[in-house]
Amino acid sequence: MKKILFSFFAVFISWTALAQVAGDKMTIHKTNGDTVSYYFTGSSNVLSSIRHTASNMQVYLKGYENLGAFEDINVDDIDRITFSVYHPSDVSDITLADPSAQDGAKRLYKYLKLCYGTKTLSSVMADVAWNHKVADQVYAVTGKYPAMNCYDFIHICVPDDNTWIHYHDITPVTEWADAGGLVSLMWHFNVPFSETTVVGADGSGVTCDPSKTTFKASRALMSGTWEHTWFYAQMDKVIVVLLKLQDAGISALWRPFHEAAGNAMRTKGDWTGSAWFWWGTDGAETYKALWKVMFDYFTEKGVHNLVWVWTTQNYNGDASAYDQDADWYPGNQYVDMIGRDLYGYTASQQATEFSEIQERYPNKLIALSECGVEANSSTATASVYEAWKEGAKWAYFMPWYGSALPSDSWWKDAMGQDCVISRDQVNINATSVDYIIK
Repeated sequence: MKKILFSFFAVFISWTALAQVAGDKMTIHKTNGDTVSYYFTGSSNVLSSIRHTASNMQVYLKGYENLGAFEDINVDDIDRITFSVYHPSDVSDITLADPSAQDGAKRLYKYLKLCYGTKTLSSVMADVAWNHKVADQVYAVTGKYPAMNCYDFIHICVPDDNTWIHYHDITPVTEWADAGGLVSLMWHFNVPFSETTVVGADGSGVTCDPSKTTFKASRALMSGTWEHTWFYAQMDKVIVVLLKLQDAGISALWRPFHEAAGNAMRTKGDWTGSAWFWWGTDGAETYKALWKVMFDYFTEKGVHNLVWVWTTQNYNGDASAYDQDADWYPGNQYVDMIGRDLYGYTASQQATEFSEIQERYPNKLIALSECGVEANSSTATASVYEAWKEGAKWAYFMPWYGSALPSDSWWKDAMGQDCVISRDQVNINATSVDYIIK
């Protein structure tokens, strides 16, 4: 036991040397479930020293040394000791698609890369796009918040004089990030039904469905068209918000133009496949041009806080009826990560998808960018543990909200797994050591 204590004190000394900001701390987890934290800097509960006997650890606080040990703990009552010390990771070895990506974006990616294959980050989709209500619900059920919350710019086109959603108020994002959560952003890029449609304050008059609009993806790339005007005006709206987040020190995953191929790669059956979002209806080349235009426009406007995530259809889960959508891939120079959206898939099906995608994109992190209950069959998505055990080691998993949201029991199981990272365990800017003392 004394040898273990000496080893612990070597760790303690090294982490004390790294401590530099308020919040740097050592937490003692006791076998009865209690925890107590002592800080390395600051003005309250600050450690002065730790001493030991053969069987006890004695904690002394700064300014109260003459009163003796503040706490005298039997080693047998200690389960583990964790250190959390601010120590920005070196990101000089990280290269993102955006050559001017800020260190915050690089650090976010590096953290995901560090966890990849060892742990998976929990995430959830916000309902109505700009809040963390569903994440709050997960916490109410499980006692843990998902590590990441995903916000959708789907309503960015709604006139500013509306009374229900305001993207310029970034509080829903900053309060999540300030609590230690990671941020993911996506965009269901809505367009008007027609050139003359007036978008309602309630969000009416717009769609992503190509069958409900005269908007043409190819014409969005043609100067002088109403589609081009709308395309750039909406990007400008999003850029304003992204720059606000960037100024607030928030980096995020960015997943635009998802599920582009839709069913367009179908090769057999009694119907002809097509894209189900307007950005895919004019084919792969137009789609890739849209992606590249957005990428270049964002970066030219100074947006450098994003990790770009592209979503593959990967045979649509049936290689006998669909071709691969590799021709829709914008290219490594425009993409940092790959996502796959799967609803109602079994653990073995998820493992197959993960393996196929990883083989095609061996140098990319692969994420389960959407998942949940399949709408038509009401089939629940596989448990995180079962899928992980089968080999689907996603960088993160993100259930959708509403009727697609998995059950309470699913969430309880997921958030209780050792392989799953919750918000309280996220440590993007710090190096955290879980030191087992016995």
